[in-house]
Amino acid sequence: MEISGRIKKIFEEQTFNSGFRKKEMVITTQEQYPQDILIEFTQDKIDLLNPLSIGDEVKISINIRGREWINPEGVAKYFNSISGWRIEKVGGDAPSLNQYAELPPVTNDYSDSKEPDDLPF
Repeated sequence: MEISGRIKKIFEEQTFNSGFRKKEMVITTQEQYPQDILIEFTQDKIDLLNPLSIGDEVKISINIRGREWINPEGVAKYFNSISGWRIEKVGGDAPSLNQYAELPPVTNDYSDSKEPDDLPF
C-alpha cells in the first residue's frame, strides 16, 4: 500500500533494551479532510528518513500491522501500526529514497574495446 502527504513531524529515534530501534513520523494527507497519520520506520529503514525535512511532500510504501492484547481483566484489545519500508519525495527532481541504491544501466556493447575477442563463444 502507499500513502502520500506532507511531513508534519519527525520524532527522535528510540532504542529499546532488546536492541530494537524505531523512528516515527507524522504526515498530513492532502485530501478534502486531511488526516495526520503516524508512520513508524524500524531498524535499517530508519536511515531512509535522514535526508527528509518537515514540510517535504512524500509518498510512502507501507504495511499495516495489527495485534491483540489481553488486559489483566481478560478483555481483548486490538492495536494497529503503520510501518514504512520505502519513501520518496514527490514533485520536482526529487530522488527516490528507496532502500536500494539506483544503479546505472548495464551495457554489453564492447565494440569500442581494444581487447581482443578471443573467447570461444
